[in-house]
Amino acid sequence: MSERFTGSFTQQEPIPEAGIEAALRVMQSGRLHRYNVVEGEIAETALLEEEFAAAMGATFALAVASGGYAIATALRALGVGPGDRVLTNAFTLAPVPGAIASLGAVPVFVGVTESLVIDLEDLAAKLDQAEVLLLSHMRGHICDMEALMALCNAAGVRVVEDCAHTMGARWNGVLSGRHGVMAAYSTQTYKHLNSGEGGLLISDDPDLMARAIMLSGSYMLFDRHRAAPPPEAFETVKYLTPNISGRMDNLRAAILRPQLAQLDAQCAAWNARYRVVEEGLRDLPGLTVIERPAQEDYVMSSFQFLLLDWSDAAVAEVLRRCADRGVELKWFGGVEPSGFTSRYDSWRYAPSDRMPATDRVLRGVLDLRLPLTFSLEDCALIARIIRDEVGSVFQSGV
Repeated sequence: MSERFTGSFTQQEPIPEAGIEAALRVMQSGRLHRYNVVEGEIAETALLEEEFAAAMGATFALAVASGGYAIATALRALGVGPGDRVLTNAFTLAPVPGAIASLGAVPVFVGVTESLVIDLEDLAAKLDQAEVLLLSHMRGHICDMEALMALCNAAGVRVVEDCAHTMGARWNGVLSGRHGVMAAYSTQTYKHLNSGEGGLLISDDPDLMARAIMLSGSYMLFDRHRAAPPPEAFETVKYLTPNISGRMDNLRAAILRPQLAQLDAQCAAWNARYRVVEEGLRDLPGLTVIERPAQEDYVMSSFQFLLLDWSDAAVAEVLRRCADRGVELKWFGGVEPSGFTSRYDSWRYAPSDRMPATDRVLRGVLDLRLPLTFSLEDCALIARIIRDEVGSVFQSGV
């Protein structure tokens, strides 16, 4: 009888007890708003910002309502506005081009390689079209950051990093988010820290962060931030920067702080699960495992593989067979967007020329979550099921 997986791909771990206790204290106080503090009290949100800046090795940090809001705030702080063109990955999730379009700006999509990272040759060809690159480390895959920054610096293009999938990851020992002028993170449920929704923004630039804090809706209470620029950085921008309220509240910050303290251990646990699936799928005809470069210290809470040049019908058959055995795969090659999967040609508010090489890769991308509620044995079972079904369909002809 065929093995079957019975776990849930959307079930996350409980919030740590320390986070639950901190949340209860906040609720009992009634002071959920980040600026609603009593004398001598430091808001949970201010403490989270201070701790996150230290964890990421950044000078400044800002906690906001979502990762998408963090991205849009970074772009606004850089002066991106209506009609401006912003380079970004063709392989990413909808909040990335959505953040660009929300400013009235225009996404210019850059291709993806078979390693699922931004295509540096395509980027080099398009650098003269924009002054900002919004770089998405999509699904935790990090490109050669030295090469990317050399290209962008030579062209005068400023880089904002979308680190929604790479909190705690590194390239050549440098933390993800520390190459660009600003970096945005998400604390949505399926990310490395879980507050349901939430976002964080870091930078070493006092002018950019002063504008970001004003944009977030600080009123004139910026002195209550502990990971903010000095007061003089706000002197001009406080009169010129619109309030686009998107603050994080103390309740979410309270449940995030204990998770941040456990981040390194959680990252190691995710990677252990990733490696079990990776080894289980190696050397399977028809299936491409994404090889990770030695310079990349990844943090993988999901797994991707490629079925390159398979027909749509064959891929759909793999999806059906795996689903029948309890394994939920997401396919970026489907004609219609589904759930969290969509492609650059799905976003009709941001029309683009076709990119045949990128289309080939996207048609082959399959994706699955690896929540920490899975054991290593669960991951081995999932790999066996995928291996069985991909192998069976491949043998019958793709």
